[in-house]
Amino acid sequence: MEIEEFARRYTAAWCSGDPASVATFYGPGGSLTINGGAPSVGTAAITEAARGFMDAFPDLQVLMDDIRVDGDAVEYHWTLVGTNAATGNAVRISGHEEWTFGADGLVGDSQGYYDSGEYERQVAEGV
Repeated sequence: MEIEEFARRYTAAWCSGDPASVATFYGPGGSLTINGGAPSVGTAAITEAARGFMDAFPDLQVLMDDIRVDGDAVEYHWTLVGTNAATGNAVRISGHEEWTFGADGLVGDSQGYYDSGEYERQVAEGV
């Protein structure tokens, strides 16, 4: 599997407005955990996690900043850009996901991180 191409397609899925397309990058029992919270496990839960961001930012754009590979460890670095639907404020926040792949070539586990304090500040006040 070509990791960089996988990451490009994953980025496009986040920008598509279709949360189910994000979940297609995860194995059937795959999980997405954001900032150490409760994991979203399985296609339906991952779809709903993506929907939460897409609903919060109707003009959501995710930019792929970098992809780092060290053996089996993969880090996908991104920047989220959008206008929060509730406040009308612009948000630009960077973060990363640490991916573990399953034998099927799909993400089995993603641990995502971003500065939640800065995110909340931007939602309330703008960039």
